[in-house]
Amino acid sequence: MANMKDRLIVALDVPTRKEAFQLLKILDGEVGAYKIGMQLYNSEGPDIVRDIQCLGGKVFVDLKFHDIPNTVAQTSKIMADRGAFMFTVHTSGGYKMLKAAADAVEEESKVVGVNKPLILGVTVLTSISQQIFEQEVGINRSIADHVVHLAKIAQSAGLPGVVSSPWEITPIRESCGDDLLIVTPGVRPKWAAANDQERIMTPKEAIERGASYLVVGRPITAAKDPVEAARLIVAEMEEGCR
Repeated sequence: MANMKDRLIVALDVPTRKEAFQLLKILDGEVGAYKIGMQLYNSEGPDIVRDIQCLGGKVFVDLKFHDIPNTVAQTSKIMADRGAFMFTVHTSGGYKMLKAAADAVEEESKVVGVNKPLILGVTVLTSISQQIFEQEVGINRSIADHVVHLAKIAQSAGLPGVVSSPWEITPIRESCGDDLLIVTPGVRPKWAAANDQERIMTPKEAIERGASYLVVGRPITAAKDPVEAARLIVAEMEEGCR
């Protein structure tokens, strides 16, 4: 990941294949990968993963699988078959579910002869504040402590990485070391609106704290000039490495 552009993932939070392809054409060579979430995946169907790959894009499938271990294992095999670069599962599904996903991907990747996808355990959504976490989710401890707890479970189950807000990067690194990938949404340059994100930081701050990859959506996709926005973010990321 020597080139900082390779560490920037753009969230294709758009409803149609046409809009997604327009962004791919515009951002070609400017970013490392593209995230497909529930909106685009459910609108256009699973073929959108290979469609984007055919245009040269690495695909991060962010569907946050959360079910019994067997169901998640079988679904994880499909992600390997489709050649996903990354995909997400909910760490709150527990160790057995996470281990089933990791084992299934290991086995399926060897069988079909593809690069093993990076499984990322989603910890606590970046739209959740401490107040919501306690009053609505019903967990009476700090978000940071809970995220570290979930990250340790993911790591012990064999997952290569987790998804967390930038606020939890430092405690994760302190508890889980440098080998665990941390993919960080909730990244907002100072010139961009926070939107519905709560626990946010700038690209520079996130990289300084040890983020492996940054996921950015609307600050790029809704910008008047998405290429310029992506380049500004990459420049901020580079500042975080100095």
